[in-house]
Amino acid sequence: MGRIDKLIGEMTLAEKLGQLTMTASSYTVTGPVIAGDSTDAIRAGTIGNLLNMVGPGPVHEMQRLAVEESRLGIPLLIGLDIIHGHSTLFPIPLAEAAVFDPATWTLTAREAAREGAADGLAMTFAPMLDVSRDPRWGRTAEGSGEDPWLATLIARSKVLGFQGEDLAAADTLAACAKHFCAYSPVAGGREYASVDISERTLREVHLPAFEAAVRAGVVSVMPAFTDLAGLPMTCHTGLLRDYLRGQLGFEGVIVSDYNAIAELIKHGVAEDLADAAARALSAGVDIDMMSDAYRRGLPVALERGTASLAQIDTAVRRVLTLKERLGLFDDPYRRGSTPEAAGTTAQRRALARSVAARSIVLLKNDGAALPLAAALRNIAVVGPLAAATGEMRGPWWAAGTEEMNVNVVDGLRAALPGVEIRHAAGTTIEGDDRSGIAAAVAACEGAGAIVLCLGEAAVMSGEAASRADPGLPGQQRALAEAVAAHARAHRVPLIGVLFSGRPLVIPWLAEQSDALVAAWFLGCEAGNALADVLTGTVSPSGRTPMSWPRSVGQVPVFFGQRPTGRPADPKDKFTSKYLDVANDPLYPFGHGLTYGQVTIDKLGVSAATIQPGQTITVSVALTNIGRRAAEETVFLFTRDKVASVARPLLELRGFAKITLAPGASGVVHLPLSANDLRFLGPDLEPVFEPGEVEVLAGPCADRAQLLATTIVLE
Repeated sequence: MGRIDKLIGEMTLAEKLGQLTMTASSYTVTGPVIAGDSTDAIRAGTIGNLLNMVGPGPVHEMQRLAVEESRLGIPLLIGLDIIHGHSTLFPIPLAEAAVFDPATWTLTAREAAREGAADGLAMTFAPMLDVSRDPRWGRTAEGSGEDPWLATLIARSKVLGFQGEDLAAADTLAACAKHFCAYSPVAGGREYASVDISERTLREVHLPAFEAAVRAGVVSVMPAFTDLAGLPMTCHTGLLRDYLRGQLGFEGVIVSDYNAIAELIKHGVAEDLADAAARALSAGVDIDMMSDAYRRGLPVALERGTASLAQIDTAVRRVLTLKERLGLFDDPYRRGSTPEAAGTTAQRRALARSVAARSIVLLKNDGAALPLAAALRNIAVVGPLAAATGEMRGPWWAAGTEEMNVNVVDGLRAALPGVEIRHAAGTTIEGDDRSGIAAAVAACEGAGAIVLCLGEAAVMSGEAASRADPGLPGQQRALAEAVAAHARAHRVPLIGVLFSGRPLVIPWLAEQSDALVAAWFLGCEAGNALADVLTGTVSPSGRTPMSWPRSVGQVPVFFGQRPTGRPADPKDKFTSKYLDVANDPLYPFGHGLTYGQVTIDKLGVSAATIQPGQTITVSVALTNIGRRAAEETVFLFTRDKVASVARPLLELRGFAKITLAPGASGVVHLPLSANDLRFLGPDLEPVFEPGEVEVLAGPCADRAQLLATTIVLE
């Protein structure tokens, strides 16, 4: 009899339910504190999993209680939301997606896992794989933006990075793919609201990344808080049990989101906690996070006959199997037992700085306002985000601390020691205070350039941070307009730097700025990374993974929309368009400028026809006609013009990068598989349909900037 079978045979019901319970924890000067319970529950074996505990000391103390003082000695599974770094904070996921480099996505997850594991942790509740096409939704910051193909690539990269090649190794974490599924298209962009989308959108947009994560070996999945057409994900038997476990063959642990099982009562699908627990267990949820529904509700459900001991044993087996795969039975103190080498943190911060610089997107650069001129002797750095050290870290800072972060003012002062850097906040991020605007304008007097740092507070993105109007909050527009008026009057370059966890609606600022930079939230090295780009030490190479709307009324706006029978025609009122704003976004998916000037000279394909199972090569020739080196990203799209189901106007199929010196030319080669051209037919089954397929390539999803040719799918 194996270890797990033996344990299950020896466990009481209370001990089994303990293995299905995850409770939040903290560590105070008086010792560990377990939310809603005490450490006695760990000794009793009635709590088997913890979240939100940090540090090898507290973690090992909790493990000691479980392993050495409980009856069966089963180790704890302890996890934390390590979303974009643990102590060393990398750019938020939306920003990191702008790098468009799978190797980088894997590397940052690998480093975050190493750092988190060194703190004693064994699990992270990441990656978030929700495709977001609505910037009002705050958790847009945690994902990869608007495209499902991109989300699948990031899913594979992050699972590999967190879990490594050996899940039991001392430097790995169990990844948790979340939030399964279709969490992002909530009504009105409002967090936790209901979702009601078509089956086609569900399968084509919101499920592929989770399938990719399962194929990559992810060991846990978290259902979304939300319902889908009236069925909450926490008890969605069709998607959790039948699709995820049945069709995809997922054998890992399903862990509920925070208090989600108890919230089935408020959803209106469970009459009490026992009913909620029975429904979640039946759907396949193994671990109850923070609602205590399994410990309190399942004994009642067993008496009612709505849950069975066999169901409980199945869930317990999955939890114990994960603990075994993580090596917790063999050595529960392995993670956190060896301090990291002294130079490791410095190397990790160097990586954070490099990735942050590559995540920055240069949205606009008229008149070569950037990079900052070498002859500058004074620069005004103004705005509420200029010296906002704490805001640099973003909405999920895990074990990061405020003093670890570098702000813009400090970054520029370090990069330009011979330049006078004047600073004034002007106003707060939120609120109605305009009293500092005059001082901010005064700080711009005599400056050779103005860097205007605006945007959101970090907590205005992430969970429970929906915004009906995702523009600049507070009096920042008043500040910006006053500073812009000064810049125009004195012919001083105005560089806008935007901090946010989402695309912002700022067409007026784009109009008034000479240069505009999407800085997102870049993590602990934000100020240094921005200084690298603003001074030209690093040429900007980020590309926005999500369209930036001109108006909130355009939302959702994304490149993968389907055609209409009445495409927009400025000469015909009765076509699909707005009366008051253009249809296209302010900045399309993939947009981003460099300090060079790259032209696309030629598009070619290795074959004019393609058959199922084949792959052809798309070649794109480019030349840098600018005066500075540039890293260009080339995107590959297809368009199936005639099909049994109308296909999107553009579908992303790949991307490639190339670095070109001034005057240099080069060619990128992108594979295009016939499997990429398969789609869900009228009955939602995958089909190949012979016919012409348009192949397009270029710097972004703006069709006017793409070269195109046609191949035939046979």
